[in-house]
Amino acid sequence: MYLSKINIQKIPALTGLQLPDASMFLLPEKVLQFGTGVLLRALPDFIIDKANKENRFNGRIVMVKSTAGGDTGAFDRQDGLYTVCVRGIDDGKRIEENYIISSVSRVLQALTQWDAVLEIAANPQMQVIISNTTEVGISLIKDDVFGTPPQSFPGKLLSFLHRRFIVFDGDPTRGMVVIPTELIPGNADKLLAIVKELARQNNLEISFLEWLEHANYFCNSLVDRIVPGKPALAEKQKVEDSLGCRDELMIMCETYALWAIQSGNEKVKKILSFASTDTGVVIEADISKFRELKLRLLNGPHTFSCGLAWLAGFKTVREAMDNEHFSGYIMHLMFDEIIPAIAGETISKNDAKIFAAKVVDRFRNNFMDHQWLSICLQYSSKMRLRNIDVIANYIRRLDTTPSHMAMGMAAHILFMKTTPAPDGKFFGQCNGSKYLVEDQHAALYADYWKNNAVESVVNKILNNEQLWGIDLTGLNGFEAGVYRWLQLMTQKGVVYALQQHDNTKIFAGQ
Repeated sequence: MYLSKINIQKIPALTGLQLPDASMFLLPEKVLQFGTGVLLRALPDFIIDKANKENRFNGRIVMVKSTAGGDTGAFDRQDGLYTVCVRGIDDGKRIEENYIISSVSRVLQALTQWDAVLEIAANPQMQVIISNTTEVGISLIKDDVFGTPPQSFPGKLLSFLHRRFIVFDGDPTRGMVVIPTELIPGNADKLLAIVKELARQNNLEISFLEWLEHANYFCNSLVDRIVPGKPALAEKQKVEDSLGCRDELMIMCETYALWAIQSGNEKVKKILSFASTDTGVVIEADISKFRELKLRLLNGPHTFSCGLAWLAGFKTVREAMDNEHFSGYIMHLMFDEIIPAIAGETISKNDAKIFAAKVVDRFRNNFMDHQWLSICLQYSSKMRLRNIDVIANYIRRLDTTPSHMAMGMAAHILFMKTTPAPDGKFFGQCNGSKYLVEDQHAALYADYWKNNAVESVVNKILNNEQLWGIDLTGLNGFEAGVYRWLQLMTQKGVVYALQQHDNTKIFAGQ
């Protein structure tokens, strides 16, 4: 039997399992969600479910599936119910918890049920619109707002808001709080600009444009939670055996969760009452601090260390973190170098240390198989976006070379040592095996490495402003530091170089 409203009554009370009460199914629909993906189901939908169970939000979600692929049959069979398996490390403690989520009331197909989606616009209790349509989804294309449905996500959103404007005769109290979660900076600002332009292109009423801008609240947001999707087959079977029923929609996620929503409006905060149920949800007038922390202390260490880890023979993040030399490298990198480079008026040292400690827990999560090689995709652009400003800032502030950052850059340069294949792809060599390098600048690195000594390679790469936006050879001691590590790696190996760091001490408390 499948997980469903009827069968949920047969599930035994178990330690580490949270079941919904029957009253959850009677709550009104308050949220329209464009997207059915695992991130939405493990973060916003998870948090709204938690708030419902604590009597803090009391509203359910209507999902809209916009893509043609796949179907909604599993949602229909299971009455929108699904299990979230939370696995990971929190403050050094191992977490294994299962939640049956009941916040989803139904799922509609945009391609075949658009009229049903528009009918929701007449629901006076509708308050919030959430989206995750991938970064490509927030883009301007020529679209017919009266299509069934419009082609683009902004077109669909505009169609819904226009219908709501008509139904409620422009009532300013019937606007919506719109929270896109697509991973682009200023996501709501960009979405609003596109929607307004589409409204003009479709010759919609001036009064609607005024209502759109003044009665609705478009909130930039940032989401952060690793959600691999379905658990491994053995883990899924184990959970299903404990439930006594099948769950086609079961997903796994880490313990850490962040949903930062940008708004200083008290009405918005009141509508988003679910935020009070979880410390992972923050509503602030400026969320740039959270974006900076994520970029510099989660994404940044990944990028500094991915080439180093791969060349040292580690396949996954958790495997590398089990090695005392590598975990020590990460600790020194984060606490001794990145934090001093980013702490200031916006981010306090204490905020940075707390965030970094959470990142270490996430890196050590033995339930997640995060592949280093996938982190190395578009390696050079990630290094520029995430780390170059941090390197420059550290050297300006301390007037010395950050050894761990230099080592990470050296490993990056060595990882990018490739030879072209006949099909135009570029491959590197590591421990007797080939690996594919997928990077827009792969040919440039290959050319630099061809017939050049290590010292020359370092100089050519670091002074290339096309790659970094600045000449890195102008930073005090950085070129010499990178050269020293790269020379050691090429002569004695990456593992030997990694072992030369006194990285077994943990500096989190210093």
